[in-house]
Amino acid sequence: MAEYGTGRVVVSYSQDSIVEDADGMLHRCTARRSVGKPYCGDMVRFSVQAGGKAIEEILPRRNLLARPNYRNELRPFAANVDLVVITVAVKPPFETMLIDRYLVLAEQLEIEPLIWLNKLDLAGGERDAELARLDVYRRLGYRVLAGSVRSGEGLDALEACFKGKTGILVGQSGVCKSSLIQRLIPNIELRIGALSEASGLGRHTTTETTLYHLPGGGDLIDSPGIRTLRLGHLSPAQIAHGFIELRPFQGQCRFADCRHLAEPDCAVRAAVERGEVEPARLQSFHTLLQEETADRP
Repeated sequence: MAEYGTGRVVVSYSQDSIVEDADGMLHRCTARRSVGKPYCGDMVRFSVQAGGKAIEEILPRRNLLARPNYRNELRPFAANVDLVVITVAVKPPFETMLIDRYLVLAEQLEIEPLIWLNKLDLAGGERDAELARLDVYRRLGYRVLAGSVRSGEGLDALEACFKGKTGILVGQSGVCKSSLIQRLIPNIELRIGALSEASGLGRHTTTETTLYHLPGGGDLIDSPGIRTLRLGHLSPAQIAHGFIELRPFQGQCRFADCRHLAEPDCAVRAAVERGEVEPARLQSFHTLLQEETADRP
């Protein structure tokens, strides 16, 4: 007779997944064809019987993160994420355009965003200027933290943001995401070893999207290779929704499809002139709209 349990997918391969139950036990399970593909972070119901362990049901998801492949087709990779840590650094210099892109995605998926400025120890006399570049996001109500993996500054505050949540780091290469993960999860090698043993695939585990527990509480999903997430699958209305300061002016422009460029009686451009919307943020909005158009077939 089969026994049943529930757990969370901590890593998923082409055929099998490693599911962790409430007691911390790891189970290698194969998903039933009728179930569909589970992803890292999914909550599932699985069975244990003589023929092996099988995922019988994927429980309802809060969200599903996806990125495009080389054909620009979206490929999901992580589910049930509560926190997106947008990681930038003093060096290489960051672009606010990249931050705006990730904020649009976070707003669309209703995931809490947090901006982390790394390598603050390299700022020298420009420390205040680097921090001031992020003031626009603080004024919008977004949480902004800064510190350094090398010196340890700010890491306790960052780790505290994960408590009770599942978070993921995103950002361009060179911002030391891997080093940050190593500092947040000091026992990561032991965890990788346990997952490798459970999967029977050896160190192949390190190349897959994987969920790790943080010592202070909460979970972190590490997705190797994740850099820029495109917005080509979003409509102009969805992109506009991602700019939270534009929402109060929705429906106030003369034209319902106003893109806030040169249309007459544009409420958003009027707000820019009054100082209620940052000109740079409106420019980011226009740039993302152009990208969305370019990504369409």
